[in-house]
Amino acid sequence: MGTRARHLIEHVASVHNLRAAYRQARKAGRTRPGATTFDYDLESNLCALQHALVGGLYRPGPYRSFYVHVPKTRLISAAPFRDRVVHHAVVRVLEPLFERRFLHDSYACRKGKGTHAALERAHQFVRRHRYCLRADVVRFFPSVDHAVLMDHVARVVGCRATLALLHRILEGGAHVLRREAFPVLFPGDDLTALLRARGLPIGNLTSQFLANVYLDPLDHFVKEVLRVRGYVRYADDFRIFDDSKQRLHEVRRRIERFLDRLRLVLHDRKTQIQPCACGVPFLGFVLYPSGRRRLQRAAVRRFRKRLRRLARDLEKGHVSQEHVSISVRSWLAHAAHAQTRRLCRQILSEVTFRCRPKRPPSL
Repeated sequence: MGTRARHLIEHVASVHNLRAAYRQARKAGRTRPGATTFDYDLESNLCALQHALVGGLYRPGPYRSFYVHVPKTRLISAAPFRDRVVHHAVVRVLEPLFERRFLHDSYACRKGKGTHAALERAHQFVRRHRYCLRADVVRFFPSVDHAVLMDHVARVVGCRATLALLHRILEGGAHVLRREAFPVLFPGDDLTALLRARGLPIGNLTSQFLANVYLDPLDHFVKEVLRVRGYVRYADDFRIFDDSKQRLHEVRRRIERFLDRLRLVLHDRKTQIQPCACGVPFLGFVLYPSGRRRLQRAAVRRFRKRLRRLARDLEKGHVSQEHVSISVRSWLAHAAHAQTRRLCRQILSEVTFRCRPKRPPSL
């Protein structure tokens, strides 16, 4: 197992770490009520948080939950600002311990990685191989088993206070995901297995980090046991490349058996083997061996709808010109990673932006 890191709670709760965590949490919305309230008595709030963490008295607050329906329906859970400071403080200390164990071809929520780096890596494999196994885990975040996850964490973290803190963070988010759970019985289970604590709330920084911890054994299994060279994973969405379709069928069967240990299930409809020449969908793009790359149609449809909504909101005065400009430029920068110049011109020509005329000042 190797040496486990101990006495970590002292680093998590240090004044330096909490201040840095506060600054990172504040970037996401410095004018929101929770952040401004915390700012109002910053020193007292940080001292109280430090005392609660060191003394084991910290308890997470209630989440604010809502659904988003693009690109698919998902429950988003927003923690109170105080808890977001704790999440950043925990990840700042734990992430370096796990980062050195993570493999190169995992790209979600890691420094120097990200969506576009994952696309570049996947495109390299599309050019080199004939076939691709597209794989996706069914309802990954609601399905993460807390006992399995904590076992993975405890192999690296030997600080009981830090493990107890993580357990409380997991418990705090579990109740908002009860209706999202995907109950499955795995080999050797009885009915009590359906009562196991599960779920990582989408929206927590800790959830993004712990998702990589949870799936890291899959990365090692694919690369070191199955000896797969062409492998890219972004969160629970991964692609495996090979020149043999029969080999990919065997890889899929072995991955499905391995995922039983993680209490996860592959999405049967979304998991399939296809020729790379037909184009490999990944992260909103379709990748071709020729080097061509296009946006998926669903992504284009979503942007068209968003653009029309922005035009309506601008005309009604609900959003500013600056907001519209930032939103459009952000999407265009993302779309620029494919051959989309003509497409972008066409989409932009379909919408006319009109600002609401300002009323003259009353005399």
